[in-house]
Amino acid sequence: MRKQFQSPAVNKANSLFKQIPEKTTTDYEKAQQAFHANRERLKAERLAREAERKSRPDRTP
Repeated sequence: MRKQFQSPAVNKANSLFKQIPEKTTTDYEKAQQAFHANRERLKAERLAREAERKSRPDRTP
């Protein structure tokens, strides 16, 4: 079976109107994103506490 010839204008029109499939996020991907966001938040808080401790002078006599 032979393909029918389509003009360049028809090819361009078809490419412009192609539907792009929408990527759906799975439950696993959502859980991974939440885990990584929480881990980064906790890491930032820990680093801030450590920096605060280092900047404070020791109060022990």
